Amino acid sequence: MSDKLLHLVRHGEVHNPDRVLYGRIPGFRLSELGHRMAEAAALELAGSDRLVARLLASPLERAQQSARPIASALNLEIATEDRIIEPTNAFEGMVKSGQGTVFKNPRYWYRFANPLRPSWGEPYRQIASRMREAMDDAWETTRGGDIVMVSHQAPIWVTHLDVAGKPLAHNPAKRRCDLSSITTFEKRGERWFEVEYRTPAAGLTDEAVDVGAV
Repeated sequence: MSDKLLHLVRHGEVHNPDRVLYGRIPGFRLSELGHRMAEAAALELAGSDRLVARLLASPLERAQQSARPIASALNLEIATEDRIIEPTNAFEGMVKSGQGTVFKNPRYWYRFANPLRPSWGEPYRQIASRMREAMDDAWETTRGGDIVMVSHQAPIWVTHLDVAGKPLAHNPAKRRCDLSSITTFEKRGERWFEVEYRTPAAGLTDEAVDVGAV
């Protein structure tokens, strides 16, 4: 395997008892289980016997919290990278399941007019472009070790699709991007390749109440 890899780590479970679509809304923190998930990701990275030279995280609190055990385990500082943030979403603050879910309210059905874009939020191509820019910049300015970026489900999954050359439009409920999962990439010349996907918190996901999506 290469002497330099880039790992996209998803944050752990969020405390979200009201089951709202929180998106970029401030104040959404990790649950107790989410902290355990983040620790599992940190232990996985620390136990891989690879030198990690750089740690970046989305500015949202759940990503910053998920980065802290990685920083502690690898003796790194956390740098904030705005380009790997959660996408914008027109449904922020609305209930996503159970009674009163936004998906069953005809008032909001126009937002589903174009799922290929998607019409409810930031275009998939824009997400892919900013993620690629952040990855390219980190890769080109990091010497002598791996890069870890703590981000969110949608940006990581869209990056996976983009790197694989697949259509970016997808069903959010079918993303392969578990809580505290690690999706690893390598750049060879001018091209990115996905080389590994790990789920260090797999033993905890059955307990999760909030698993994200949209």
